[in-house]
Amino acid sequence: MQKISAGNIIHLMKKQLLFLVALLFCLTAAAQEKRLNAYGIGFYNLENLFDTCHDAGKNDYEFLPSGSYRWNGLKYSSKLHNMAQALSDMGTNVLKGVGCSVIGVSEVENDQVLSDLCDQPVLKARGFKFCHVEGPDRRGVDCGLLYNPAFFKVLDVKLYPYVPTEKEGEGFRTRGFLAVSGVLAGEHVAFIVCHLPSRFNGSYYREVGAEQAAAVKNRILEKDKNCKVFVMGDMNDDPTDKSIHEKLAGKPEISEVGKGDMYNPWYNILVKKGTGTLQYQGSWNLFDQILLSPNLLNKNEEKNFSSLKYVKKEIQRMPYLFQTEGKYKGNMKRTTAGGVWLNGYSDHLPVVVYVAKESGRTGKVNIDGKLPEYTEAEQQFMDKCAEELKGYIAKEAASK
Repeated sequence: MQKISAGNIIHLMKKQLLFLVALLFCLTAAAQEKRLNAYGIGFYNLENLFDTCHDAGKNDYEFLPSGSYRWNGLKYSSKLHNMAQALSDMGTNVLKGVGCSVIGVSEVENDQVLSDLCDQPVLKARGFKFCHVEGPDRRGVDCGLLYNPAFFKVLDVKLYPYVPTEKEGEGFRTRGFLAVSGVLAGEHVAFIVCHLPSRFNGSYYREVGAEQAAAVKNRILEKDKNCKVFVMGDMNDDPTDKSIHEKLAGKPEISEVGKGDMYNPWYNILVKKGTGTLQYQGSWNLFDQILLSPNLLNKNEEKNFSSLKYVKKEIQRMPYLFQTEGKYKGNMKRTTAGGVWLNGYSDHLPVVVYVAKESGRTGKVNIDGKLPEYTEAEQQFMDKCAEELKGYIAKEAASK
């Protein structure tokens, strides 16, 4: 029988104790390592997604078979196919096979084009639905919101109108602010989708629009301070312009974001990296932005994902979105350019922000999620636009 000395016993006990300490450390570290569920939130200007039929009271004649674009069934079908492909690919380099949970869109004509878009196989396979409210834009282009109901549940939808100021004139009409309230990752979130006035209008028009979008955001937060708000859209201004940097208070650094501000993750992409989402005469602009309310941010380099928090941002640069040859090589491949149908996509690139939350912390939203009621000025303006539309329709009918 082999004898074991007291020294050997002590040595074995020490080894066993070290093993137990190491095992306890590993188990503790594993317990502390939290699994995150990530969600993609995107925006894409679809550049003139029109059907081939006339909408009564709207100036959509250039997108009819007899119009300047010679817009027909073949072109419309190709446009739907192309846009659906780009939308389905958004976010998939990070969330493979899943893509975005929510995507704001602009330059869509009506419910019909959004219904046709969601019926495209690549979007239908994920069950995509949409939110849309017809707006007062005379040309007929609106904003919409696509969403995957597996991740996002809609609670309320409202179109808050862009109410013109006295300086702009009471006849000015443009897209409003599509607000959608809902539940994502067990939390109350709201999306405000914008398409601010064109660059053909002065900067004042976009400053007014940004100010009104900010007011909608503030009213949502007054109703529920815990709501996570995303303001997104084709701003027709860069992050450095007054409309975004001042009126929407879009700050370039998380550390700078105060209570009434928003975080604009795109600011430094344009300023420091010199790139953007569309080109004009060889220079980049970054009009397509998604801004976030302060409660979506981890400050002081914290990594607390017990509630929904921002992780990263991306401009989507799928190779097929670009011209690969000719004079405009490297620019976006549009549907039509210079009167020539290119069977492309858009003159803008899509953008995505990613947010995440610890797995298992779904929780429940204990509010109805209703959006704020219209102000008296908003309601009066909407009533006026509805009467105008009736007048345009009656005038069209009388002229036939």
